[in-house]
Amino acid sequence: MSDQADRLKERTFRFALDVIELTRTLPLDEPGSTVRRQLTRAATSVGANYRAACRARSHADFTSRISVVAEEADEAVYWLDVTAGATLTQASALEKLQQEARELTAIFSRAVGTARQNAQRR
Repeated sequence: MSDQADRLKERTFRFALDVIELTRTLPLDEPGSTVRRQLTRAATSVGANYRAACRARSHADFTSRISVVAEEADEAVYWLDVTAGATLTQASALEKLQQEARELTAIFSRAVGTARQNAQRR
């Protein structure tokens, strides 16, 4: 595995842990519990699916899996924005996590585009 892939594995793992920590500050009643569940699912899925993409058995498999990673990162952006918009927490980490989710979405969206271009060249 490349150094870049290893760095992204670590970065997505850290993102998942940081989001889990943030969700502990959300209210237990609605809509806090729904947002907590959805945000946790999306954020942890980014790293899990990226690891799966790194183990893809074909280029088509990689393209499909990395597309899921981009979708989950974008969903995490959405739930973090909902958290901020509904003022569900005063945690100082929220803005940092919103920025990280946007950066991860951009990275993986670009990877999807590159993978699709490479598939067309084959």
